[in-house]
Amino acid sequence: MTGSFPRPGAVPFTERTPRVVAARKLTRRAEREKTGRFLAEGVNAVEAALEYGTVFELFATERAASAHPKLIAAAASAGVAVSLITDRAADGLSETVTPQGLVAVCALVDRPLPTVLTGARLVVVLVDVAEPGNAGTVIRVADAAGADAVILAGDTVDPHNGKSVRAAAGSTFHVPLARERDIPSVLSSLSAAGLRTLAAHGYADRSLEEITFGDPVAWIFGNEAHGLSPAVLSAADTAVRIPLYGKAESLNLATAAAVCVYTAAMAAHR
Repeated sequence: MTGSFPRPGAVPFTERTPRVVAARKLTRRAEREKTGRFLAEGVNAVEAALEYGTVFELFATERAASAHPKLIAAAASAGVAVSLITDRAADGLSETVTPQGLVAVCALVDRPLPTVLTGARLVVVLVDVAEPGNAGTVIRVADAAGADAVILAGDTVDPHNGKSVRAAAGSTFHVPLARERDIPSVLSSLSAAGLRTLAAHGYADRSLEEITFGDPVAWIFGNEAHGLSPAVLSAADTAVRIPLYGKAESLNLATAAAVCVYTAAMAAHR
């Protein structure tokens, strides 16, 4: 469909307009899997989607379109249909308390596992991570650290979930993502790709201070409440704990991932 600015005086789509109704269904994982599409909400995510992803349609309230004319123009010049929507329709497409009024309908971004591991030197693996905000934040950390891929293994949350996409702040479109339910297959693929696997574990014998970096590595992080299973810990090359110098009992998942991934990235860049 050829992109264009909304016609002057065009009546905005409402929450009952069929295209808005169809888009609203994409807030459900089953519909995303069925259609191969998801929603990217907000300025950062929409900008990244237009630059790196495949965008089928951009919905914008009149207020948002007026506030971000360059973004609307970029969508139109890329051949993306731009559709005005009412504030109420925007509320229905949003999963936030204060919607920004910009929502893009995009193609799913995950890729087959083998394609993201070719030549990779820094990979982040999330195993059975349940909280979408954590998944999105770790994707953002991986992107900032220059990781080559993020793999979502086992029962890890869908990275196309609205909360995950918002937490990633555009990084969903920057760093290659792969999803694979078979955890042993992921671990064997990492080894086959020449990556040393480091499993983050609060009770590991080896401290992060003791680890030498230089070869390609894959950091593996587990579920927020239960961590990594004994099977994953035993399959990894090394289990690693982050040293705690103060009185805090532990670090949350996103913070631990930031420390570990950046330690490896900074060593590589040195």
